[in-house]
Amino acid sequence: MNKNTATFELILLAAIWGASFLFMRVGSPEFGPVLFMTLRTLIASAFLLPIVFIKKQQRCFKNNWRKIFFGSVFNTAIPFVLFGYATLSLSAGVTSILNATTPMFAAIIAFLWFKDKLSLTSIIGLLIGFLGVYLLMFDKLATNSELVLLPTIAVLGATLCYGIGANFTKHYLQGIKPLALAAGTQITATLVLLPFALFNLPTHLPSSDAVNAVLLLGVLCTGIAYVIFFRLIANLGAAKAVSVTYLIPAFGLFWGYLFLSEQITTLIILGFCCILIGVGLTTGVLTRLLNHVFKLQRA
Repeated sequence: MNKNTATFELILLAAIWGASFLFMRVGSPEFGPVLFMTLRTLIASAFLLPIVFIKKQQRCFKNNWRKIFFGSVFNTAIPFVLFGYATLSLSAGVTSILNATTPMFAAIIAFLWFKDKLSLTSIIGLLIGFLGVYLLMFDKLATNSELVLLPTIAVLGATLCYGIGANFTKHYLQGIKPLALAAGTQITATLVLLPFALFNLPTHLPSSDAVNAVLLLGVLCTGIAYVIFFRLIANLGAAKAVSVTYLIPAFGLFWGYLFLSEQITTLIILGFCCILIGVGLTTGVLTRLLNHVFKLQRA
């Protein structure tokens, strides 16, 4: 894969994952968060499982189901439902920005669970990032706190789960091929969510827009997106592939503005910038980038 192709796929993946918040915003209110996300994981499972067999990776499931199950609870089942609940009230753009706090929570969990070091720069990054969350939600909490506070906490709870799941995957699931892990995660998440979904069926038949939203979310934003992501990991390495995190909020804001007429305020932009700077400092990406720039200037 050449550099131009990799860059195109990275931007494409960010656009697809940014659109996932748009689809959640459309479909979750009609299906209900639990059923909507159960259908998402079910559709993604149906899409990914045949690819696993085509690639002959089904042996990866053997003796790993317990680990995959635990990983799926924190990487998929709980956070998906929390995001579905949050998008009942929060805009697609704001939710996508809050989602960018995932690396910050991953750093905190790594510090608390695995005793990884947090540098002074990382701590400053965490403070700036959470300041961004405050700025992002300030005007909304001031005018409509009851409808905004719980959904905001739900999104942060989801990104906390992602942080737990990321650390668990790094330390306990490294031996499983990524494609098989993704399929196993979606399958076990479906099994976890299905009993709850059966008790949360909608009272009215969802519209065609909501049906299309869950189909696109399952196939495009989960199934196809995972395939692209794994290609990027294979060709660029995990560190560069994860940089897609920085692009997703921009697309989340754009799709929300374009299709749902969501407003982009000054506070949203300020919060967005603070969160990205905070994530960049916490993960060390921004520090490495600045060091690289200084080296080029000296040269």
